[in-house]
Amino acid sequence: MSIYLSGAFWIIGAGVAAALVAVLIHRIPATVGLSGNNEVAGQVFTIVAGLHAVLLAFVLISLFDGVSAAQSDSQREANNLVAVSWSADALPEPVSDKVRQITMDYSNTVVSQEWPQMSDQGTVEATAGWQQLEQLRDTIAKAPTSADDTWQESRKAAATDQLWEVYQARQARLDAAGSGGVSSVVWFALLLGSVMVMGLIYLHGGPKVLSHALISGTLAAAITLLLFAIYQLQNPFSGGAAVGPDAFTAVLDRLN
Repeated sequence: MSIYLSGAFWIIGAGVAAALVAVLIHRIPATVGLSGNNEVAGQVFTIVAGLHAVLLAFVLISLFDGVSAAQSDSQREANNLVAVSWSADALPEPVSDKVRQITMDYSNTVVSQEWPQMSDQGTVEATAGWQQLEQLRDTIAKAPTSADDTWQESRKAAATDQLWEVYQARQARLDAAGSGGVSSVVWFALLLGSVMVMGLIYLHGGPKVLSHALISGTLAAAITLLLFAIYQLQNPFSGGAAVGPDAFTAVLDRLN
């Protein structure tokens, strides 16, 4: 099912369900005097809803930042990988060809092996990728250069520095994939806070059933929308805003 269809199903469903609950509450004879609670319930609702809105906003903004950081780290890793290969072109043969081949093999490993595992929120088997980077480091470190050729020496040093950037960006990417998303404690607070906010809205009363149903349904739909967004963003490599392996596919296109 499309993310838009599933999102619409949850949001509309929650809004309709909340509106129906409001209508049923008005049909209960014991709730006739609920309008007398409006002043007190409104004050409590303002506090609880305000705190819950702050929590929702904090979690959502953190996840947005996490997705942006994951995309930035992936691009930085891929760009520095290309820079390593280009810097190694100044090294003597067969070192430059070997560096290019290892770089392509590493990109293939990331795209075909690591990315599907990151998307499935499973454990990433990263051994092959680390071994390829180690091989790349050893190849560059052992590359022979002429003592009087400052250009080769500078390109070798540049390739080493850029490879270190690849290491750092790769570790950040794997950490983001293995973070586990939103913790169970935070989900508990989000869900319980949503229930409390909806419970307080039902303590308000009034003669117009339709307006109460519309207010309750709109509030439930808005809360569900934010919860659905949080669920989709908790893993930056899956869901509606998933970061794809496009940066590493571009690496293969550049080096082929």
